[in-house]
Amino acid sequence: MRSVGVEEELLIVDAESGEPRALAGAVLAAAERAADRESRDDDRDFEKELQKEQLEFATRPVTRMDELQEEIVRWRRESARHADTVGAVVTAMGTSPLPVSPSLNVGERYEWMGRQFGLTAQEQLTCGCHVHVSVESDEEGVAVLDRMRPWLPVLLAMSANSPYWQGEDSGYGSYRSRVWNRWPSAGPVDVFGSADRYHEQVKAMLDTGVLRDQGMIYFDARLSASYPTVEVRVADVCLDASTPVLLAALIRALVETSARAWREGEPPPRIGTSLLRLASWRAGRSGLDGPLIHPETMLEAPAESVVQALYRHVERALEDLGDAERVRKGIADLLARGNGARVQRELLRTEGSLAAVVAGCARITTAGADGSPS
Repeated sequence: MRSVGVEEELLIVDAESGEPRALAGAVLAAAERAADRESRDDDRDFEKELQKEQLEFATRPVTRMDELQEEIVRWRRESARHADTVGAVVTAMGTSPLPVSPSLNVGERYEWMGRQFGLTAQEQLTCGCHVHVSVESDEEGVAVLDRMRPWLPVLLAMSANSPYWQGEDSGYGSYRSRVWNRWPSAGPVDVFGSADRYHEQVKAMLDTGVLRDQGMIYFDARLSASYPTVEVRVADVCLDASTPVLLAALIRALVETSARAWREGEPPPRIGTSLLRLASWRAGRSGLDGPLIHPETMLEAPAESVVQALYRHVERALEDLGDAERVRKGIADLLARGNGARVQRELLRTEGSLAAVVAGCARITTAGADGSPS
């Protein structure tokens, strides 16, 4: 069975005002002290990100979705515990609802990015969710990338959790996706056809001098440079801890479905990258509250029917992996509850301020699988 791991980026915000705070260094130091005091090596696995207002963690690879759920809840609560030592909380939000002037982290790589990309790097305070699924080889991995392309915007719509930008409603479910796509290497890509052609394309991109290293290959889905995995990077960080598990189950089934199609000799869909860019824009704009582009027709269709089409596309793999019932329930719950963007907007309607939205999202971030508080 293919293993799955999740990386999540969290916002660090002031416990009182909800404003982002440049405290990544202090939170990482608190995690180090806790690791020393409690003899817990995994607390050393938190990482800084581009901005000082962010914290990143990665789960260990697992094969069961209940294990993944436990990992995500634990890491979120550990993040909150360390942030609390410096008067902050963490929130799983794709962008800050409140105005912010982000602070680039220290280090040669981040400083280079700041010089190279100017405002694109300076303003890039966005939080995503990356899902890794193991593959047997680069050849299988690229075959998977070629065949999963049309379905990635559906995952973006399901995860959409960034409606606000600099104190204003952006009009998007995922404004993070629009900000993220300012990077010149981000977004959908063409069919590669083979691992050799994939690596040739990556090398050619690096040879231009525009990008510093392979870490800046920001495709919506890519071969990991560090692990034998396909890494799907299209999603916002999700508000409720159950949603990244739902996405991970769907993505693993999408990888398995694509790999089976490759082994059976099915060619990848020849959908142009320009159409996929439109589908990605539509997903970021609508989230689950408007039409999406159906991957099988490339025409507008209701969001629920597109999500259900994704389920049908991977249903056989889900059944073989034992995840079908979990995913059916997860999709029903998500469609009824709404994604993070809908929850954030409902919080603003009921609570009346963006600061209250942040506070409500902080509580949801560290709730357990049953909604219990941390």
